Amino acid sequence: MNGFLHHCFVLLSLSTIFTSFARAFDYVDALQKSLLYFEAQRSGRLPYNQRVTWRDHSGLTDGLEQGVDLVGGYYDAGDHVKFGLPMAFTVTMLSWSVIEYGEEISYVGEMEHAFEAIKWGTDYFIKAHTSPNVLWAEVGDGDTDHYCWQRPEDMTTSRRAFKIDENNPGSDLAGETAAAMAAASIVFRKNNPHYSHLLLHHAQQLFEFGEKYRGKYDKSVGVVKNYYASVSGYEDELLWAALWLYKATDKEEYLEYVINKANSFGGIGWAITEFSWDVKFAGLQIIASKLLQEEKHRKHSHILEQYRSKAEHYICSCLNKNNGSTNVERTPAGLLYVRQWNNMQYVSTATFLLTFYSDYLKKSNQKISCHEGIVDHEELFNFAKSQVDYILGSNPRNMSYLVGFGPNYPKRVHHRGASIVSYRENKGFIGCTQGYDYWYSKNGPNPNVLIGAIVGGPDNQDDFDDDRANYVQTEACTYNTAPLVGIFAKLNFLNNPPLIASF
Repeated sequence: MNGFLHHCFVLLSLSTIFTSFARAFDYVDALQKSLLYFEAQRSGRLPYNQRVTWRDHSGLTDGLEQGVDLVGGYYDAGDHVKFGLPMAFTVTMLSWSVIEYGEEISYVGEMEHAFEAIKWGTDYFIKAHTSPNVLWAEVGDGDTDHYCWQRPEDMTTSRRAFKIDENNPGSDLAGETAAAMAAASIVFRKNNPHYSHLLLHHAQQLFEFGEKYRGKYDKSVGVVKNYYASVSGYEDELLWAALWLYKATDKEEYLEYVINKANSFGGIGWAITEFSWDVKFAGLQIIASKLLQEEKHRKHSHILEQYRSKAEHYICSCLNKNNGSTNVERTPAGLLYVRQWNNMQYVSTATFLLTFYSDYLKKSNQKISCHEGIVDHEELFNFAKSQVDYILGSNPRNMSYLVGFGPNYPKRVHHRGASIVSYRENKGFIGCTQGYDYWYSKNGPNPNVLIGAIVGGPDNQDDFDDDRANYVQTEACTYNTAPLVGIFAKLNFLNNPPLIASF
C-alpha cells in the first residue's frame, strides 16, 4: 500500500471510529425541510411550483381597504397576521445564511429554494415600501385574528393594514427592513443584478427614513404591542441597518455611522445574552468584530475592539464561561435556555452567531479569552453543533423539534392551517369559531405536517408537552428556522466534503 493510500485508510478508519460514538444526523434532509417550511408560511397567490400542496392562495385582498397592494409576504407563526418586524428579521437571517454558507447550500442543490424563500419576503417589502417615507408595517391584527381558528384560505378576520410614516415613525421596523433588503441585495448581486440594485435602493431610502424620523414603531402601530413590542428600542436596528448597508455598498458613510453612534446608541454599551427579532446588538457586535481583520479598518480599531469585547461577552455567556449570573441558563441536558416562550428562537440564533464566530476565529487564527478560560474555534463550533443536534433529536426525549424530521417529532403543532383539513382536499368553508369547535380541540395529530418548522421547544427541565393548546412550546415561527438554514448546510459539508478536497 503506498503512502497516500495508507494515509487515506487511516483517516477512514479514524472517522469510522469517531462516527460510531457520535449520533449521525442527515443534515441535508434537515436543510431541505427547513426551506420547505417557508412555502407553508406563504401568504398571497401561490406560484405554480409551490411544493407544500396542502396550502392554497390566501390574503388576496390585503391592502385593498387602504388602496395599496399588500398581497404576499409571510405569516410569522401559526396565525395569519403579517407582522413586518419578525418578517424582516427572518429575511435578514435567511440572507445572512446564504452570504456565509452559499457554497454549502449550492453543494446539495438547494440554492434555488433559498433564493425563493428570500425573494418571497423581499418582493413583499418592495410593495410595502410605497414611498420613501412610508412603510406598511402590518396586515391584520392579533386580537381579531386570535379570536378565530381558520385556514388562511378561509380568512374572515380583519385585514386592515397599518403603516409608519413621517408623522408615525418606526425606526426599528424601517431599520430591520433596510437590513433585510441590504443583505438580500448581496445575495442577488450575481444572479439578478437588476433586482439587487432595486433592493439596495429601497434599503438606503428606508435607512434614511428611519434615521431622520426617529421613534419606536409600536408607539405608532399600537396593535402590535401585545405581539411584537420593540422592547430594545430602535437604536440597535439603525446600527444593524447601517452595518448591512456598509457590507452591501462599501460606502464609508455607513461604517462611520456604526462607529460614531457606537456609544450613544448602545452598540458598545450593551452586553446582551440574546439575539432575536427584537434585540440585534449581539449580531451587530459580532459582524463589527470581523472588520478588525481588514487593514482598511485599522483607524477604527479602538471602537471595533469595544464591539468585539461585547461580542465575546455574548459568546462566553452562551458557553457558560462568563462570571456567574451573566451566563445563559441551560437545561439539564445542555440546551440554551433564555425564556419560557418559544425558547428555540434564541437557540437557533445563538447557534448561527457561534458558528459564524468560530469560522472567523479559525480563519484569523485567534482565540477568545473568557472569564473561565481560553476558548478556541473548535470548542465554539462543537458547542454550536451540540445545540443543533439537540434540536434534531439528541435529547432526553429523543424528539426532533424540527417538524417532519426523524421518526419522533411534534404532531400537534399550534398552527391553524396545519391543524385543519387541507383546502385542496375540502374546499367547504370553515367558519371563524368552527375551527375551534372541531379541529383545535381534536386529540389526534394535525392532518397536515408543517415540515421544517422549529417549534418553541422544551421547558427548562427538557420536558415537552405535544399539545396544540400549548402554544408556548408547540407554536413555530419563521425566525426559529431561518438562522439554521446555513448551519445545516455547513454541517453536511463537513460530514460529506467534496472528494476533490482529499487531494
